Amino acid sequence: MARSPIVATYSIAACDLEAQQWGVAVQSKFLSVGSVVPWAEPEVGAIATQAYANPRYGPNGLALLRDGLSAAEVVEHLTDADEERDVRQLGVVDGEGRSASWTGSQCNEWAGHLNGPCYAAQGNILVGAKTVAALAETFEGNAQLPLAQRLLECLAAAQAAGGDRRGQQSASLLIVERDGGYASLSDIVIDLRVEDHARPIEELRRIYGLHRLLFEVTPRQEWLPLEGELRTEVDERLAKAGHDSLASWAGVENLEERVDGEDAIDPVVLDALREATA
Repeated sequence: MARSPIVATYSIAACDLEAQQWGVAVQSKFLSVGSVVPWAEPEVGAIATQAYANPRYGPNGLALLRDGLSAAEVVEHLTDADEERDVRQLGVVDGEGRSASWTGSQCNEWAGHLNGPCYAAQGNILVGAKTVAALAETFEGNAQLPLAQRLLECLAAAQAAGGDRRGQQSASLLIVERDGGYASLSDIVIDLRVEDHARPIEELRRIYGLHRLLFEVTPRQEWLPLEGELRTEVDERLAKAGHDSLASWAGVENLEERVDGEDAIDPVVLDALREATA
């Protein structure tokens, strides 16, 4: 049976147990790497499948984690049942933060992995071991960051350390949390993909910034009272934009998650309104 193209890449599967988030970040010289490598389910685990990737490792591995197997047991179960295990690479983090990886003996050099509490870092066809070491060291050294930002820092550090020997093409960031996604009706907090780009990690950072702009909310205590001169300014700018309410304008700009009534305004919304009506 002919093999599919090799997913030469580096990735990190990880979790933040305090925030109850699990996720995967990945970069590769491969079109649309986010459609193959990353898999995650809140309170269950995160999986990265790559090299001559077996995409069934994703859903099948999550099912095994759901049944109570540890990360190490899942890696063993999946690879033992796969006759082509020697060309696979796999990283798993379970619901308790335990991690395990597999690098098949026939994965193209350089290939290897590192594991620690709450992360599994792996890569193949890399410039060298420093790429995977950078993933691990950056994850361990940035515990203060939200998981999404932490994983983006990992990708950037890995690229700076050498990255994929063949170059760059696509990148992906997947973060899940129970009811943590859109309108609290989804478990997908972030699912961002750069399919084909000369600098995919930089582009992933850019669209992550857009995601934060559109879907995060400034703490209410930091909102500005809509009164006096600010109220007058906002009304004038809304009229200039052709709207009679903040909610109406925000709906067009996809900022409705940052609007709640007319008594106060999120500073991010104010900045966006000012920029739009400058």
